[in-house]
Amino acid sequence: MITQKQRRTEKGLCFKHYYKWILCFSLTLYFVASFFVDHDQEDHPSSSLSPSNPLITNPKPKLLSSRAMFESKIHDQRHGFPLQRPNIRTDVFNNLKIYVYDLPSKFNKDWLANERCSNHLFAAEVALHKALLSLDGDVRTEDPYEADFFFVPVYVSCNFSTVNGFPAIGHARSLIKEAIDLVSARYPFWNRTSGSDHFFTATHDFGSCFHTMEDRAIADGVPRMLRNSIVLQTFGVTYKHPCQEVENVVIPPYISPESLRKTQKNIPAAIERDIRVFFRGKMEIHPKNISGRFYSKRIRTEIWRSYGGDRRFYLQRQRFAGYQSEIARSVFCLCPLGWAPWSPRLVESVALGCVPVIIADGIRLPFPSAVRWPDISLTVAERDVGRLGDILEHVAATNLSDIQKNLEDPSVRRALLFNVPPREGDATWQVLEALSKKLNRSVRRRSNNVL
Repeated sequence: MITQKQRRTEKGLCFKHYYKWILCFSLTLYFVASFFVDHDQEDHPSSSLSPSNPLITNPKPKLLSSRAMFESKIHDQRHGFPLQRPNIRTDVFNNLKIYVYDLPSKFNKDWLANERCSNHLFAAEVALHKALLSLDGDVRTEDPYEADFFFVPVYVSCNFSTVNGFPAIGHARSLIKEAIDLVSARYPFWNRTSGSDHFFTATHDFGSCFHTMEDRAIADGVPRMLRNSIVLQTFGVTYKHPCQEVENVVIPPYISPESLRKTQKNIPAAIERDIRVFFRGKMEIHPKNISGRFYSKRIRTEIWRSYGGDRRFYLQRQRFAGYQSEIARSVFCLCPLGWAPWSPRLVESVALGCVPVIIADGIRLPFPSAVRWPDISLTVAERDVGRLGDILEHVAATNLSDIQKNLEDPSVRRALLFNVPPREGDATWQVLEALSKKLNRSVRRRSNNVL
């Protein structure tokens, strides 16, 4: 006979079991739902972006599971390109603060309608802008009165010619002047220093001279409106030149980190480099005299004439979409000058482990404090191109293995790539490092010193 007390006890036990079952089911449902939400955000990061600001590509970093961090480290060691954005603290750069002007879209974002604008060799102006915007709450400040430097984001290399497809930069000076007029009218910061704490990008042939031909670039010089400012430019030489008569930082040309990752992923890690000496690009058989100058000073023509039939050299004059895979298979990669001394092949060669052979007298290379160029590359004087084969044979028989070992350092490759968002040690990091050494230009620092 079951008493009333026993019924109550059994009822209580049933309730407890039911409650535990409901609790376990709810927790399981919660964790499963969280898992799919997190993975959906990772697979579709653009869904979290504000449609009103397409350049802000990095939401606040979120905590990742230890497994994801472990897998990222494996990827880093294999490919040399870290996947995680570090916490870029301002104290790393002496508490550097940068204000990015929010200019009307015609100065920058409108140009992105052409996808090529974000990916061609001059696209460092776009990548750096995006990278700085992603540093919200770190180096970047939204309060201009606490800024050390002011970035004026004007894209001048995205006006592609309908004739030959090359960037036409005839509009550059007027567009930059219009931007300066705008910020000087709306804000007090330009006028108080005549722009000495402002910086710009000039990522084409002759940098801040804004012309593709050297004779015209030299004749025009640096625009007067920029001469007090800082210019981040791909052009740099070790001798006196009108196009660097401005405070400047030499930066690398843009190569997409994603394209390099894809190339490395498709190349087996143990593959032998079966191409001895490689170059693919413009090599004129009969160079044309243009305003008294010849393309590449006829250096590329001499390379073709001297080594076009040499089995040690793999020289190609036609375009090929998969040419990065050829770099990854090569021992030496020729990096001769074109119209300007610098070349995107410098970055591609280093990133893909091919020894860059620099043939451009007096070139000034980017970020020498982070990239020890003499340890990872060869420099051949333009006058010695006729002896190029013998020079490379001598290196192959002596110190090639040392150079290749130096090239394997991931920090060297990382320093030449613009990532969005930026990563520790990458090209944006190097730009911030360079700016942190110019804080004598900061009005805020001078004011604090006076106080």
